[in-house]
Amino acid sequence: MDKYKLTRFIDKYHLGGNVNAVVINSKGDTLSTRFITGDKALLGELEMNSWNFQDVELGVYDTEQLIRLLGVLDDDVTLNLTQSGDKAIALEISDKYSTVNFMLSDKSVINQPPPLKGIPEFQLKIKVDTNFITRFIGGKSALPDTDTFTVITGNDGVKLVIGYSSINTNRVTIPVETETYEDIDKVSFNANLFKDVLVANKECETATLEVSEKGLAKINFKVDQYDVTYYLVAVQSVD
Repeated sequence: MDKYKLTRFIDKYHLGGNVNAVVINSKGDTLSTRFITGDKALLGELEMNSWNFQDVELGVYDTEQLIRLLGVLDDDVTLNLTQSGDKAIALEISDKYSTVNFMLSDKSVINQPPPLKGIPEFQLKIKVDTNFITRFIGGKSALPDTDTFTVITGNDGVKLVIGYSSINTNRVTIPVETETYEDIDKVSFNANLFKDVLVANKECETATLEVSEKGLAKINFKVDQYDVTYYLVAVQSVD
């Protein structure tokens, strides 16, 4: 199989190191996982189709280690599973020159996301395209010490402001197009996490960011064989 296909899957939940431990489910032609950051500010659900492996649940406790081991190998790899009874013990990955062995973990030691319940209504649906992704990533990179972005509605439309404050600050303002619009109070989210989400899915040309005044944002990306949804919990209101 193409190693890049697997590394893209990993990138979409790992988010630059924000999520390290997951249970990955291989079933039929689908590889999937649900994941949550340590601070519970982001929860996600990821699926990849056109997958060819046996049905198994893989406890990945150290994604960083898995990424380093995959880096040893060429692009064309073969996966083999070591099992003890029904329990997956290790994942052996090889190319024509080398073999790496990644030890799997018991699922009980991995913090798995709770079921999604009581998702509120989303008042805003914001168009996300390549231009938006580039501008947000660039804006956040220009303000590395800024931790939040704020969604602001008004007579002049909807804006995402990186570094918003009621006092004068360094900030980046990005006007956006909306598919659905209602006037809502300002709501702020983790800009670092959102940047990592956009970086992991920057090949996607169109997506929709949904925002609820109840303090939740949702964004879904569908591209190639990948379908991933992220839920961001609002941070405390910015002054």
